[in-house]
Amino acid sequence: MSKEFKADIPSFEPTPAEVFFERRKFLTAMAMGIIAAPAFLRSANSSKGKGGMLVEPLSRPDIFPAKRKIEYRLPAGLKTDITPRKVAASYNNFYEFLPGHGGPVWKYVEGFEVDPWKVELTGECNNPMTLDLDDLFKFEHEERLYHFRCVERWAMNVPWSGFPLCKLIKKAEPKSSAKFVSFLSANRPKQMRGLRNSPSYPWPYRESLSMDEAMNELVMVVTGVYGKPLLKQHGAPVRIIVPWKYGYKSPKSVVRIEFFSQQPKNFWQIQPHEYGFLSNVNPNIPHPRWSQKQSVWLGSGEWFPTPIFNGYEKYVAHLYPDEPRIPQKPLRPGQIAR
Repeated sequence: MSKEFKADIPSFEPTPAEVFFERRKFLTAMAMGIIAAPAFLRSANSSKGKGGMLVEPLSRPDIFPAKRKIEYRLPAGLKTDITPRKVAASYNNFYEFLPGHGGPVWKYVEGFEVDPWKVELTGECNNPMTLDLDDLFKFEHEERLYHFRCVERWAMNVPWSGFPLCKLIKKAEPKSSAKFVSFLSANRPKQMRGLRNSPSYPWPYRESLSMDEAMNELVMVVTGVYGKPLLKQHGAPVRIIVPWKYGYKSPKSVVRIEFFSQQPKNFWQIQPHEYGFLSNVNPNIPHPRWSQKQSVWLGSGEWFPTPIFNGYEKYVAHLYPDEPRIPQKPLRPGQIAR
C-alpha cells in the first residue's frame, strides 16, 4: 500500500477519548484490517477449527446457500467485485467484543454462544411473540449482494442471506400507534469481553428505524453470509442490514425487536456524540472529524467517490425529501449529523 494512503487515514475513533485504545494500537489494528490485509489473512486460520476466522457457529445445510435474488444488483458506478470472504471476516466493528475501533473481532468471539437463540417481538403490536432459530429459518431465505459502508469510510460488497424485515414486522401486526422499530443486541458480559472492558458505554446496543424505513424492501433480517451461516464477528446468529445507512445502523446479534410510538434513543444518541437518528450515507454531510466524500475498499485500500444513499437512491430517496444534495459546511466536533 502506498505511503499516500497511510497518511490519509483519519482519526476514526467513534467514541469519547476516555474510552479509546492507545492510538498506536488503534492504528496497528487499522493496518491489520485495511492496509495490510493480505499478510494478516495469511496468519489466520483459513477455515473451520478452534479460534479460526471462518468458524461457522451453526449448521443449516437445508437453508444455505440461499438462492441469489438477482433483482437487487450492486449500485451503478461501483465496482462489482465481491469482497473476498476472508477480508470481510477479518475486519469488523463489533464493540461488544472489541470496543473503541474496528479490527480482528474474530479473535474474541469463540466463547459467544449463538445456539439456542431467541428474538422477542414486543411493544406496540397486536401479536407479540418470541421466535427461536427454527422459527426464523422457516421464513423463505434469499441471498442479496449489497454494498456496505461504514461511517469510518471503509466499504465492501457482501452477499447476505436472509429475508425482508417487512415480513417479520407484518407477522407481529404493529398497532397504528407504532411509528418506530427498535433493535436490541445481546448483552452478555461473560461472553462479550467488550461489555466488561467498556462499562462507560450505554449497553445494551440499540438502533432504530422509522416504520417507513423498516418496511422498505431493502432492509433484511440476515442469518447468513457468503452462502453460509452468519459468522459471529458479522453478528451471528441474526442481524439487520440497512444498506443505504452507515454500518452502525445495522445492529448485530439481535435479541429484541420492539415497536414504539415515540422515537427511542439509540446507542450513539444516549451519550454526547456526532451521530444522528437518520445516519444516511451522504457525501454532502461531513463527519465532524473527516469528510465522507470518499470511501475506501476494505482490503485493497482503493479510494472511490461515495454515492448518496450508498448508491440505493432509487429505493429510498422518496423517504427523505430534504436530504442535502449539495455540500454542507463541515461540522464542528460535537455537532450532530443527520
